[in-house]
Amino acid sequence: MHMKKFLNDPRRLVRELLEGFTVAYRDKVRLSGPSTVVRAKPKAEGKVRLITLGGSGHEPGLSGFVGTGMLDVSVAGEIFAAPGAPKCLDAIRAACSHGSSALLIVLNHAGDVLTANIVMESTLRESLPVKMVLTEEDISGPPGDRRGLAGCVLVYKVAGAAAEQGESLETCCEIAERMQRNMRTLAVAVRTATHPATGHPIFEMAEDEMEIGMGQHGEAGTGRMPLKTADETAEIMLTRLLEDLAVAPGEQVLVLLNGAGATTHMELFIVFRRVAQLLEANRIKLARSLIGEFITTQEQAGFQMTIARMDEQLLQLWDATADAPYFAKP
Repeated sequence: MHMKKFLNDPRRLVRELLEGFTVAYRDKVRLSGPSTVVRAKPKAEGKVRLITLGGSGHEPGLSGFVGTGMLDVSVAGEIFAAPGAPKCLDAIRAACSHGSSALLIVLNHAGDVLTANIVMESTLRESLPVKMVLTEEDISGPPGDRRGLAGCVLVYKVAGAAAEQGESLETCCEIAERMQRNMRTLAVAVRTATHPATGHPIFEMAEDEMEIGMGQHGEAGTGRMPLKTADETAEIMLTRLLEDLAVAPGEQVLVLLNGAGATTHMELFIVFRRVAQLLEANRIKLARSLIGEFITTQEQAGFQMTIARMDEQLLQLWDATADAPYFAKP
């Protein structure tokens, strides 16, 4: 697979994409240092700051969710690589100044967790008021060792709304952990992507194949299978998700379909149509939905399906006002 992308010097990829992103949305975000994105207008002093970290190359995630009612800070790493602990610690120190506290939300990937653990050890030594929540909702892995995928957007939203409303660090952390416990994600891939710094494909796949359970960077899933229709794929994935989360008739769920980068909205809506039909047939209420591209992997084709059990408080927080470059609620 030959790479065809509009790039300049591969060594400047992250710097240039962040420069362009923050100029495009200068009313919402700005750069603080070469790779840390912060809100253009900080929330009031004393309110909990939400911070995340992760590799670049998944735009609009993760920095696209910095803004009112969501994240305060996103520390970006190089392409598909976690940022260093010193940058993250500097961001937390700044966030905790003037009497504020911080909630660090981390997707469960080895490099991100390593950085986060180093940072949390430092915050403990410095007596900084920080708590950490790990998102790990990918059901293709065993419980206790599951990857963090697009479900992080749900956690950013509900915890961010709570923080914006002035809730305590303990309350924001509890809400984030409740959202994390009540969500599940499963991904499917049908075509690879190329690494923008090297031009190499991140995995190989035949034209007539797909793989359910593949990770964000081509990590192995539950095995290859012949390409299925939209309805067949929706049924396979939703059945596994509902079973893993043990959703019962009468409960209400939020459904997120996250395009991987090259899958069209046409395809996503066709899949979602079947998801809605299956939920109705199982007497499960579709309370909220979100369809689009939020955490991508370059030009990879496929999508992630997330379902989340929602209580009334989580729904209220989901519906609260937000204004980030790639997530807005009036």
